[in-house]
Amino acid sequence: MALQALQSSGVTFRKILSHFPEELSLAFVYGSGVYRQAGPSSDQKNAMLDFVFTVDDPVTWHSKNLKKNWRHYSFLKVLGPKMITSIQNNYGAGVYYNSLIMCDGRLIKYGVISTNILIEDLLNWNNLYIAGRLQKPVKIISMNEDVTLRSALDRNLKSAVTTAFLMLPESFSEEDLFIEIAGLSYSGDFRMVVGEDKTKVLNIVKPNIAHFRELYGSILQENPQVVYKSQQGRLEIDKSPEGQFTQLMTLPKSLQQQIHHIMDSPGKNRDVEETLFQVAHDPDCGDVVRLGLSAIVRPSSIRQSTKGIFTAGMKKSVIYSSLKLHKMWKGWLRKTS
Repeated sequence: MALQALQSSGVTFRKILSHFPEELSLAFVYGSGVYRQAGPSSDQKNAMLDFVFTVDDPVTWHSKNLKKNWRHYSFLKVLGPKMITSIQNNYGAGVYYNSLIMCDGRLIKYGVISTNILIEDLLNWNNLYIAGRLQKPVKIISMNEDVTLRSALDRNLKSAVTTAFLMLPESFSEEDLFIEIAGLSYSGDFRMVVGEDKTKVLNIVKPNIAHFRELYGSILQENPQVVYKSQQGRLEIDKSPEGQFTQLMTLPKSLQQQIHHIMDSPGKNRDVEETLFQVAHDPDCGDVVRLGLSAIVRPSSIRQSTKGIFTAGMKKSVIYSSLKLHKMWKGWLRKTS
């Protein structure tokens, strides 16, 4: 499986994990504190560590975590674990973040998501939020033997490759592919306009080509629609209407539905397959796919960021937003100097 290359990290991450309830189906850490990034996020030592904890039973997990880490939560903690879980599952992208926490001498942020909701996002791209994080290199710290979850993680990576193929020309480099994949979950994200460094995707990919290759190498080798010249770092794909239709038919369900919604003319009432057949013959097929991605990511990112004001609390939200804006400002100064 493609995720096998991402083995558990060192003592630092496991020590931090020991401060939380153990019932996790998956725990991973990501971002500039784990993998070196170019630009304003290049200071790994002081970068905040971003964790995601996947849990089968969020009510029980939050109940235990409130006892262990009461101060991590905003004013919402007084509502109890059932209400926290309801907010987690039913608003935003299905993830509940506690931000700006000092733990074992490191500043961390951690999100909690239900295993079932994560699996749905990995398979169907309902929000492309945590699924988008998992399309980029992450450090897996803990993972149980849930076959359904493992299969969904792998499926998410294959879907990322197929979607990127539809937006690329017939021949391209590994770096082109990885930049396209890393940008999927930022398509239409309002934070890329306000708060995030505009060169974020390039900064993620360029220092980490080897990690992306570890993540996607076996998928590319096994994909019948691509000629992968790994020694030269080049790829060639089938851009015929037939090839594109095959790719479109394997996209996650939410993306297919968004493409159908964009392209289906009023009154025609075609089914999704007919619409995808039309898009496969359209010279602007890649642009249509990109619009479909934006239609998923934009509302999801807005809802999750709005929810974050309440889960983090107003004071932490202001501090966190100012850190993001400072990073964006540093990136702008770097480009203009």
